[in-house]
Amino acid sequence: MSLLLFKQLSSKRRRNSHFLLLQHSFYHSKSPINPPQPQPLQESVIANLILHNSTETTLTQTLENSSISWSPDLVNRVLKRLWNDGPKALTFFQSLENHQTYKHSSSSYDHAIDIAGRLKDYRTLWALVARMRTQRIGPTPKTFAIITERYVSAGKPDKAVKIFLSMHEYGCPQDLHSFNTVLDILCKSNRIEMAYHFFKVFRFKFRADVISYNIIANGWCLIKKTAKALEVLKEMVERGLKPSLSTYNVLLKGYFRAGQIKQAWDFFKEIKRRGCEIDVVTYTTVIHGFGIVGEIGKARKVFDEMIKRGCLPTVETYNAFIQVLCKKDNVENAIVIFDEMVSKGYVPNQMTYNVVIRGLCHAGEMDRAMEYMGRMKEDECEPNVQTFNVVIRYYCDTGELEKALEVFHKMDGGAYLPNVDTYNVLIGAMFVRKKPDDMVIAGRLLMEMVDKGFMPRRFTFNRVLNGLTVIGNHELAREILRVQSNSGRLPRAFKI
Repeated sequence: MSLLLFKQLSSKRRRNSHFLLLQHSFYHSKSPINPPQPQPLQESVIANLILHNSTETTLTQTLENSSISWSPDLVNRVLKRLWNDGPKALTFFQSLENHQTYKHSSSSYDHAIDIAGRLKDYRTLWALVARMRTQRIGPTPKTFAIITERYVSAGKPDKAVKIFLSMHEYGCPQDLHSFNTVLDILCKSNRIEMAYHFFKVFRFKFRADVISYNIIANGWCLIKKTAKALEVLKEMVERGLKPSLSTYNVLLKGYFRAGQIKQAWDFFKEIKRRGCEIDVVTYTTVIHGFGIVGEIGKARKVFDEMIKRGCLPTVETYNAFIQVLCKKDNVENAIVIFDEMVSKGYVPNQMTYNVVIRGLCHAGEMDRAMEYMGRMKEDECEPNVQTFNVVIRYYCDTGELEKALEVFHKMDGGAYLPNVDTYNVLIGAMFVRKKPDDMVIAGRLLMEMVDKGFMPRRFTFNRVLNGLTVIGNHELAREILRVQSNSGRLPRAFKI
């Protein structure tokens, strides 16, 4: 493999208990569908400009001398585009802080704080919070939700709870919404025991509502403990709170997730028998639940029943059905549903295409997968990092490393930059053929990965170091060894 190719790359109790819940009325709720919007060219040009400016000083001068009309919306879009290059995103944000005509908004600070949190750069994170206070634009409850989520993701849930409890010290009082947000973050991070304890301690102080109970019940369902979820929902009813439709959807999904198919089907039938209003989310849950266990026929019957009852499917419903067909049936039948969806006027989104592309890749239909990737832009639907990662992974699995690197190259300066999974897949693939050039590419990928704020595992560092040492590339090995030492991923005794 030529090094020239590489150089081109650099620039989520039982029966009587749930029947007790069904004695209460449902609240019908739907979430609006927000189709992806095409991004203006200016955003792409700015992102590339930032990526190719080496220092904050030169970038600041470049941006100051440009004729760009800055706005919070434009800055937020650029920050999103630079998400997978955290250091460059923060450099860009900081370069505009002293701009003569533009001032950062609260939402832009939130984006920067989120990026700093992902990088575990807590000093910068709290410095940004302090600046928000100085400018009297925050921090807001959303800011603290972001900070809490980042600390939980970093394995610091205790710190996250302490931050929530200290919100008032930053001029941002806690309320029921922020309480529910912390519960949701803890539950979705598989820390349900901690979330439940936190809930029990503070539920009366914050006057826990139906949403609070739904979050905790969903947390138990996420770890397949539906009996515990039922206990929580029973307590909710005993407190005089009426279950919402979301409550029933949480429990229904929990049964399917736990593999309790009979309980799920009985619960669904009882909902209908009692005349409760069922929405498209309920039907989608059942369709996906049956499909995941391979009951494709039942999934199709529920899908047809939904339409017959006048409940129109959403794009998410089609996505769920297409996904289970790809996993449990075959991709050709999934494409039939895809075409049916398009013929009825639905516009596929990123999830739709990603599911079909993954199915085609799994079936070894790489050329067709690339065709569908090309069709995405026709539907004003840019491929995202997951789209690229799926294709790259399957090319690597089949040993077509040059094609994997070509796809990787298309991400450079595109709508989505590579993430940690992209780099890990490619670096791992470089050790299949064990060619000298592949070892060098692995080393350069690792360096680029670190430059973008991603921290490779110690195993990855050592594996690349060993490969470079074997081929005698001591210069690059020393460079990586310095990066490894500076990162805190201390290497074992190593001689170069």
